[in-house]
Amino acid sequence: MPGSRELVETNVRVPLCALKALTAVMARNDASRDATVRRLLAEHVQRQELAHSEDRLTHISTALRYPAPPRGRKQPHAGTPLRLRLPAGLANRARAVSLHLPGQYPRAHRDYQSRALTDAVMTAIAYAEPFTDAFLDGLLPLLRHRAAHNLWRLASVALCTRPEFRLLHAAEKLRDSMEGGSVEGMDLRQQRLLDTVAALEEDVAWHSPARFIVAANIARERLTGPRAEENERMLYEEREDFDDLYHDILHAREETRQKLLQGTTDYDWSGRGGTAVWRAERQVALQHVEDWLVDRTGTAPAQMLTAPPGWMLLRPTAWTAAAPALTRGGQLPQPFPQWLREGRVLTFPYRNRQALWPVQRSQRAPGWEPIPGIETLLAPARALPAEKVLGYIETLLIEWNHQFDPEEDPAFRNVLEIPAGRAHDIGLITAEEGRAAMAEARERTLHGMDEVIARFEDDGVDTETLQHLRAARGSFSEFKRQAKRIDARIGSRLQVTRALWRWPGRSAAAEFCAGSSSDLVQWLAAAASQGGALILELAMHEAWQDAFDRYGRRDHATGAWGRGRV
Repeated sequence: MPGSRELVETNVRVPLCALKALTAVMARNDASRDATVRRLLAEHVQRQELAHSEDRLTHISTALRYPAPPRGRKQPHAGTPLRLRLPAGLANRARAVSLHLPGQYPRAHRDYQSRALTDAVMTAIAYAEPFTDAFLDGLLPLLRHRAAHNLWRLASVALCTRPEFRLLHAAEKLRDSMEGGSVEGMDLRQQRLLDTVAALEEDVAWHSPARFIVAANIARERLTGPRAEENERMLYEEREDFDDLYHDILHAREETRQKLLQGTTDYDWSGRGGTAVWRAERQVALQHVEDWLVDRTGTAPAQMLTAPPGWMLLRPTAWTAAAPALTRGGQLPQPFPQWLREGRVLTFPYRNRQALWPVQRSQRAPGWEPIPGIETLLAPARALPAEKVLGYIETLLIEWNHQFDPEEDPAFRNVLEIPAGRAHDIGLITAEEGRAAMAEARERTLHGMDEVIARFEDDGVDTETLQHLRAARGSFSEFKRQAKRIDARIGSRLQVTRALWRWPGRSAAAEFCAGSSSDLVQWLAAAASQGGALILELAMHEAWQDAFDRYGRRDHATGAWGRGRV
């Protein structure tokens, strides 16, 4: 038995019935709780690691997120804490083989948090000693991961928002038209549609308590009674009967839909659905950026429009990315690791390899060489986690003042703006230009307040309330507080206009190639990274708003969308 100093302590929350089952296992083996949990979890991890990822087991409580997390900070946590004292590394191994639903992350908003360690503990106990309570009673306790994922897919489509329905319905029509045909005959637009649906269903799904309620409703219908195991196989095998069920739920009539949604509120989740679609589209766009950078065929154009958010990338002549075959040990061959250490290239995951950027063709082995002096351009990325490197590379290539043709002009404008005070500090604008920018920002803020007042006048807000609002124009925070009290949605959208200066030049990479000073290049690289991140955040927020404004109420009898809320 490991010494106490070799044990790592943590805890999970489980329902009382699981603790009672654990106590039964303890009594049966005449062992302590700590020793029993360690043994059960170690055996569970060993079984899971030997199984194919889709064949691993999960407890039904994980797929249904039971016990549910508190809805507010002051509400008590459900379930009972169970202390775990585990050998180093066992908890991480357990998390790695546990169920992760699409869109879940270890650290996120409570609705999006995965409970991988809890799942491992629950599954390990249930495998040794079945348990149940009022919520779990009658449900098939253990599911294979693939079956659990498809249960989640059915719950997702049952509580489908307007932006998602539009995307899923278009993909469904495309698949029907291709039935019996070749997938290779699809054009880029059709392939992008299917890739976006795959990303939505497999990676970026939105979460809410309502979706888990719907999952429980489906589970009680399909995973209870004499046909429970048969239906688990149906979910796992994902054949024609599953496709039919998926289609029936996507196009369910109102009576059926209300049965599926029983226990949920009338809250409109369209914002989360809209941003999930946006994130799926963004994920597919980044995959295209990867292929464009690597350019295996050597035929990729120098320019690429990336949407979302809708910015133009320009790759310097001769710059490309290399994706060398890894060594038998799964490492990059030399001299690539040395170039990485020296800060002469960046690396990002590419398919089953790693890509290195930027490099150019060389007559010497290994056929590539770094760009001379590139360290300055790449320096701001040294502290970035691996998953953020590709986004950084993208921002270095944005043509900030690209003139779009009317047909390709993106709906979301992309310009690099920095605080006027900062632009003055680094000598890009004069003090007079800085003061002019501040004065213009103040005028635009006041104009925004006046537009809100005019909107409230048109809506028939009483005269006394409007007078108080006009008197508050001298303090933006007070004006916004009063505007939100009158109409929370209008007031929340009101923002102070910041004094900004628009960068008039080219991309950071283009400035580097033009021989601009190292200080300017490094500053511009960092500013482009920060500005690009802000643009993405604003674009995703716009997708949230658009989900409410663009789509209307769905007529479940016809499948059509009109005006209003779901």
